Amino acid sequence: MQVNTQTVNFNADGELLDFAQKRMEKLELFYDRIVRSEVFMKVQKTSLKENKVVEVKVHIPKDTFIVKKRCKTFEEAIDSACNSLERKLVKKKSKPKVQNPLKIF
Repeated sequence: MQVNTQTVNFNADGELLDFAQKRMEKLELFYDRIVRSEVFMKVQKTSLKENKVVEVKVHIPKDTFIVKKRCKTFEEAIDSACNSLERKLVKKKSKPKVQNPLKIF
């Protein structure tokens, strides 16, 4: 799976990029047809402690999942976003496929 990572308002170190890459690759355990994913990390300039925002887009055939999380650290936000995506991918995988709804009758 191809993982694109973009940072806004800061420069990410290698450890953070590696963490994001490894965590996104674990999503393939739940749904094996992931085409690519995009991770956007932003620092918002607010007085709140939870100013780290992570937005993750996962592209699969005929669909795209988008999750946005705000936390105190990027690692926590990435982990939380991936947990949400895991649930969505498992739900997508277990959904029954209807080939042609007009041929039921």
